[in-house]
Amino acid sequence: MSPVPPAQDLCPSDALAESGKAHVFDLLEYGKPVRGFVLRFEGRVVGYLNRCAHVPTELDWKEGEFLDGPREWIICSIHGATYDPRTGYCVAGPCAGRSLKPLQVQERDGRVYWYPREDLAPAFCD
Repeated sequence: MSPVPPAQDLCPSDALAESGKAHVFDLLEYGKPVRGFVLRFEGRVVGYLNRCAHVPTELDWKEGEFLDGPREWIICSIHGATYDPRTGYCVAGPCAGRSLKPLQVQERDGRVYWYPREDLAPAFCD
């Protein structure tokens, strides 16, 4: 078992506007390339794998754009699955009852950090 890498600095806190564009980044899930994203919703930073719970496709319709028009829900650009940004839970669409895979993130000292774990590792280590 290899050691889990330390927290990864993703972006400055002010790069995430309330209900705005997300910061998208590369990572590895069990050694395979995937993307994750962090966004600010109701004053808090949340993070998920950029993969629909219905079919493993990326959610954003344009790089970093995950929220619907009124900026209330995360919407899959392919199938219209609708997720609660606070929890990642699918509230409507083909994956109702399932959830996005959450990422452990933290905001501190004006920066946003992601915490890798055994199944999720940085794509690039310094």
